[in-house]
Amino acid sequence: MLTATKDIMLPTTIIGSLPRPSWFTENLRERNFLHAMMDSRFREQYTDVVSVYLKEQECAGLDIVTDGDAHYDEQVGGQSWTTYPVYHMEGFDKYHPQQAEMKTGGVAFPMGHILHDYLEARIMPKLTGPVGRGDLQFSALWKTAQRMTKKPVKFGTITPELLAAAVDDEYYKDPIERIYAISAALNEELNELADAGCPVIQMEEPQIHMIPSRGKVFGKLDMDDAVKLFNDTVKGLGAKTEVWCHTCWGNPSQQRMFKDVMSYAPAMEKLNDVEADVITFESCSSGRMDLEAIGKYITDKKVAIGVVDHHSLQVERPEEVADHIREALKHIPAERLVICSDCGMGREGMNRRHARYKMVSLVLGTNIVRKELGLPEAEFLAADDRYSLLKIAD
Repeated sequence: MLTATKDIMLPTTIIGSLPRPSWFTENLRERNFLHAMMDSRFREQYTDVVSVYLKEQECAGLDIVTDGDAHYDEQVGGQSWTTYPVYHMEGFDKYHPQQAEMKTGGVAFPMGHILHDYLEARIMPKLTGPVGRGDLQFSALWKTAQRMTKKPVKFGTITPELLAAAVDDEYYKDPIERIYAISAALNEELNELADAGCPVIQMEEPQIHMIPSRGKVFGKLDMDDAVKLFNDTVKGLGAKTEVWCHTCWGNPSQQRMFKDVMSYAPAMEKLNDVEADVITFESCSSGRMDLEAIGKYITDKKVAIGVVDHHSLQVERPEEVADHIREALKHIPAERLVICSDCGMGREGMNRRHARYKMVSLVLGTNIVRKELGLPEAEFLAADDRYSLLKIAD
């Protein structure tokens, strides 16, 4: 159900995460979020950082904002995105975590590679009992951000197949049974989040587009199975809120996971079958290679294209962003096009200033195209010359 993007032409947003400020030294760790919010130091730092993230996005002129993934801890490679759920759901022995056996899917990072650190730091709890939603508390996390802004706050979370692949299992006999147990628990939590009023729920990195190059999930789930898994996980949400499917090629520590630039084309028809209102695609870092295929196959959903690269510190110029959007419009109608970042800006990768100006450039470039199409432009403070500190001579 379209909510946040319903009445906006060329709406703008980022995928989710933003770099952590140096003064944000608190971590949630294994604590229950509401319990942690009893701690005055944690509450002060957490609410301050969410407020900063929201203000930076508002000043940059974004239409849909996020909490910057503030509830994720400061971990190597930004992998708290994976560890948050398993340390807060039922069935996982979070008191005796161990280095999980790494399932690389053919992608190896030996000693000497920056992502070897990422693999070494994957300390996960084992699955020792039936999976339950536990104290994920997505609704509380979303409400903490939404009560600070009138703009719609998008809330994102990892998909079940990635969680299932990240942990060792001493309970379920079949990994597919494990995946669907996690899916059911997430679905229950997400429906509560939708019932609380969250306007956009984003499911992050379903493996549908990975299967053609990396093989079936656990050697069993093909693309059709992965689509079914996604749809089971979001069951019931479509009637309550706007559902986004974020596709990504991975970016721990803002690094590329694959040597070659990957294409979505082999999975495009299957992606059109997911029960989502919006599908996001990395387009900037892939050199816009899939825009024509996206327009051909994604026909009944909105499409969010990434126009700034989360891997690079080079801030894209507004003219580059505008040219990217113009090319996308050759294949995707304006009423179905959303403008975003390729992926999250990362908690450990780039610094805050680079992330800020990538957001600003994203909106400036979108405004160029909005003006050309006779659409309302976003007015925002970050590019308002009246407040420049420079003294410019005539």
